[in-house]
Amino acid sequence: MKAWRRPPEAVVEEPVADPAEYGGPEDVEAGWVTVPTGAAALVTAGVRWAAWALLIAGPVVGVAAWMRAPAAVGVPHGAAKPAVSVRDAAGPAGFAELFVAAFVQAGKGREASLQPYFPGVRDVSLASEAGAHRASQLAAVRVKEVSGGYWSVTVATHVTPRDEGKQKEDLAQEAPAGSGGVLRYFQVPVKEVGGGALVAAALPAEVSAPPVGEAARLAYGPMYEAPRSAALVQTLQAVFGAYLAGGGELDRYLSPGVVISPVSPAPYAAVTVQRLAEAGATDPFEGQSGTPQDGQRRRLLVQVEAATASGAGWPLTYAVELKARDGRWEVAALGAAPALEDQQVEGGMK
Repeated sequence: MKAWRRPPEAVVEEPVADPAEYGGPEDVEAGWVTVPTGAAALVTAGVRWAAWALLIAGPVVGVAAWMRAPAAVGVPHGAAKPAVSVRDAAGPAGFAELFVAAFVQAGKGREASLQPYFPGVRDVSLASEAGAHRASQLAAVRVKEVSGGYWSVTVATHVTPRDEGKQKEDLAQEAPAGSGGVLRYFQVPVKEVGGGALVAAALPAEVSAPPVGEAARLAYGPMYEAPRSAALVQTLQAVFGAYLAGGGELDRYLSPGVVISPVSPAPYAAVTVQRLAEAGATDPFEGQSGTPQDGQRRRLLVQVEAATASGAGWPLTYAVELKARDGRWEVAALGAAPALEDQQVEGGMK
């Protein structure tokens, strides 16, 4: 008996792709491309690593976003910039002067003229006749900061009635003859609003004159008459003649490096040194007859009489600092504020 044998299975041999023909046009037209086994493995590994990277990065990104979230809480989108702050008192002072001038001259039917200064004026009715009075020579004499962005400004002004006859009738007991009006004081509350703008918080309040302060105590000795024969006085005479009256060159009397420009045009025709005092000295002329030593300094308070071409005279006072060089005095500083007594220190001024 013949044994049955299973016929051998047919072996199908896979064709090896020619590298020159890999991915060629013919393969594309046939709808398939043969990919090498090694390339497929690389693609599979890349996909696997990318999946792991995304899986790991997800929690990390989530934690970072959670940690950053509180920083954005409560911050409105497009938050407005802080308002400009008025730091200089000159702004409120000038504003108050303008408001008082408009207030004095306003009257019935012209309340709207105060609107730019005091928005609340729409609820106010003025009883006086418009333009019955005018304000002149306005000046803010006191500026007090009540709180941040809020000031109380006191303005002095001469108030004159429009009718001179009415002025004599109404103000005979208040104004001296020829005074040109009564000096009055108005207190204005000035508030800073958005963008640095200023408004009056209320209408002006008339107040009494501010108290007169005590005289400032200067750091100079007593004033002495200036003898024309003194070399110091002659130097000062030449300096002020050039500075105020255009007489001669000022530069020749200045210390090296000091720059002082004469007043131009010259307001006076003649200047005379009248008196002077010295810081730290009782008599500015005592022991000063000799030649000064180079580098020696003197701080003086000089009073001059300046006369215009018409003969009108003006007393003027200057703080002058002199420095000796080559046996003569030169100007090291001119026109600074006089030194106060509490600025006096041993060996000179602060």
